[in-house]
Amino acid sequence: MTKATNITWHAATVTKPERRVQNGHGSCVLWFTGLSGSGKSTIANAVSSELYRQGINEYVLDGDNIRHGLNKDLGFSDHDRTENIRRIGEVAKLFVDSGAVVTTAFISPFRSDRDQVRDLFEKEEFIEVFVECPLEECERRDPKQLYVKARRGEIKDFTGIDSPYEAPERPEITIRSDLLTVEQAVGEIFQYLQTKNII
Repeated sequence: MTKATNITWHAATVTKPERRVQNGHGSCVLWFTGLSGSGKSTIANAVSSELYRQGINEYVLDGDNIRHGLNKDLGFSDHDRTENIRRIGEVAKLFVDSGAVVTTAFISPFRSDRDQVRDLFEKEEFIEVFVECPLEECERRDPKQLYVKARRGEIKDFTGIDSPYEAPERPEITIRSDLLTVEQAVGEIFQYLQTKNII
């Protein structure tokens, strides 16, 4: 693939700080990471709903949904997983620049990929939310029957079975989804956002 070379960055007339002032709140990305079945999408959408209820500009980027459109050309090899996360990081950055609080729900199994996305953002704009849940509990839930298929060998390179998951070492927020209700998880995340004066 030939990369474009004759391109120049065009500075926007309206700035991110100006959008934040108009919105009356900060902007950031809440990057939910964890095993399939840990509850990432459920909690991310619950956070988004509460942000909306409070009049905060928000949007959810969900792993499965993104693979229906923007990333439908990608598979699940290590290379494709890395490119999947890179693209999402760039999209999330645009949302943060627009002044919104964006929540992302992606397994994003590799620590280096998540760190690469973190480097796209200014300090405290990237909030890593580790939705921690034992593999056994994720398999018990198995809402999409993916673990069953992976155990049968019907799905290859499945995270937690035959592909590794590298847990965050220093996430901003850790949610034990096997111990907390969705409401309690949302409460912890909102407390963090309020402490950082984002909302």
